[in-house]
Amino acid sequence: MEKKELMYEGKAKKVYTTEDPAYCVVSYKDDATAFNGEKKGTIVGKGVVNNRMSNFMFRLLEEKGVPTDFVEELNDRDTVLKRVEIVPLEVIVRNKAAGSFSKRFGVPEGTQFKAPTLEYCLKDDALGDPMINDSQIIAIGAATKEELDTIAKYTMKVNEVMVEFFKTCNVDLIDFKIEFGRLPDGTIILADEISPDTCRFWDMDTQEKLDKDRFRRDMGGVEEAYAEMMKRVGLDK
Repeated sequence: MEKKELMYEGKAKKVYTTEDPAYCVVSYKDDATAFNGEKKGTIVGKGVVNNRMSNFMFRLLEEKGVPTDFVEELNDRDTVLKRVEIVPLEVIVRNKAAGSFSKRFGVPEGTQFKAPTLEYCLKDDALGDPMINDSQIIAIGAATKEELDTIAKYTMKVNEVMVEFFKTCNVDLIDFKIEFGRLPDGTIILADEISPDTCRFWDMDTQEKLDKDRFRRDMGGVEEAYAEMMKRVGLDK
């Protein structure tokens, strides 16, 4: 399947039409942004890491019963996906305190939670992707109660699978953001990506950050951290 016309270009990806309207091709870029686009830069090789890791994780999650939009990896940067209508929510799971959670609630980074937290943010850059609760989501029509129930069920399954998998890589899954889409018949499936852009990965022994926080916080070693995650997952061969 080949990419045809550019449909959409976001901060990290380009999306193209194909000869079949049920599918699209996503092409991952090396462009990096943070703080809703206020900080911009380039992480060399990021597109390859994010494409290949997302596809690996989506295949793993499919095996564990989570339906996804993944169809076929074309090359290091391009992948065929099912076309979906994205549910306008960022779905966030936190296993330990970090980032904005620590700032909002005064909980030291690295604090282990008694249970994973589930948060929703409205996908709207102009509004700064504000946090939103279930009743507000339903009230504005972003998703129905039934859709939210499905999203929550799949999200906690994603967390369970990923925590266990990354343990085998000696990586602590601190938190992550995922998105969901609707197929034409209304079926909810996992969409977007799972990568060092969308997850916080810490080395289990040293607590070294192996994710986009290195870019956000000007820590250096950004490309090396992404490459290290490729290696840990076994995709550097």
